[in-house]
Amino acid sequence: MLALLLPVLATAQNETLISEKDSIPSLVERIIAEREGGYKIRKIKSNINLEFYTSANAYFTENEFDDLSFKLNRVRLEIEGRLNDHLSYHFRQSFNKYSNPHSVDNLSSSIEYANITWHASDRFNLVAGKQFVALGGYEAYVNALRVREFCEFNNNVAVYQAGIMGVVQFNPAQQLILQVVNNRSGSDSDLYIYGRPDGIEAAKIPLLATVNWNGFFLDDALHFRYSASMGQLAKGKNIYYLTCGNIYEKYPFVAYLDVMYSREGIDSQQRITTLQGQGRGMLPVTAQNTQYLSFIANLDYQFHPKWNAYIKGAYETAGIYEANSIFAKGRYLTSWNAQACLEWFPFTEDKGFKVFAHYLYKGHHLTENAEVMMASMPHTQRISLGLVYVIPVL
Repeated sequence: MLALLLPVLATAQNETLISEKDSIPSLVERIIAEREGGYKIRKIKSNINLEFYTSANAYFTENEFDDLSFKLNRVRLEIEGRLNDHLSYHFRQSFNKYSNPHSVDNLSSSIEYANITWHASDRFNLVAGKQFVALGGYEAYVNALRVREFCEFNNNVAVYQAGIMGVVQFNPAQQLILQVVNNRSGSDSDLYIYGRPDGIEAAKIPLLATVNWNGFFLDDALHFRYSASMGQLAKGKNIYYLTCGNIYEKYPFVAYLDVMYSREGIDSQQRITTLQGQGRGMLPVTAQNTQYLSFIANLDYQFHPKWNAYIKGAYETAGIYEANSIFAKGRYLTSWNAQACLEWFPFTEDKGFKVFAHYLYKGHHLTENAEVMMASMPHTQRISLGLVYVIPVL
């Protein structure tokens, strides 16, 4: 979801909700202020944020009530700032992910960011370490705390990878990103639940290269975030991404349309692979030659300083572009989701705290290709009541 309270930063990676540019007193500053009878807002060169998102959720399948439970959706610790005029750092750990180390990047899977940025000049930055894959689109870019439910495409792409990125700032409105990162964090057995397909050799250079262009027009009200990526999954098996975001953001509205497409020599998203049902008398195998297409539309309207509402929808398809193994050519799945959300900001002096009510509907249509494999995917609904709080600790 897109709240209209914090500015969108034209940075080269996933958004930071509270940064050194924001004049928000930290928790430590507030404690000191109580003891000393007041505080002065300072321009900090480093900060620590605790991101907290929890909700009570009622789940339904085919309109039948399943259960009601509480969930800590996201708890993350973020540390970022500048060492000097030329070096800055960014670290973020999620406490909702496994902490096992990955075999490729030698880093815990719970670590989302661990990088250093060299600010070579006003026109060029170089980022090294674990970072956000520079995909286009707004839902892929915006901080996950703003999103109640991602589309299936963004849910199934591993967007935090180790590598290097160069950011060229042509002018305040034009930015070009060149990035090379790992296309996976672990081994092939970690990426593919049924293993790499028989007869396919492992990749010698399992990297993903991305070119990303960001443009801002009409006094920054109109944004474009476009990217193209190519990588190697295995010998002779590549992956391609074409992603774009078209955003209009001017108070009190935020609207965007994202288009996401991937063409994968081996099914890295696993959405077609996992359609294989039980009882077919055959061992499941990893699909090859898959393609996924998603359209995501969103409209936010902040009709009062303390109230924001949005509606959102996604339409997605999954298919095989060339027959392989048990998978025939053609479409396998059409999915869509519809969302509506109402947000309340009770404290105007603390923009990081909000309460929300959210409704989600997910529909799925399986084609004959999927039904032959005895696939099953019912429609689901979810009603959530929760809160989000970004706490500036230091």
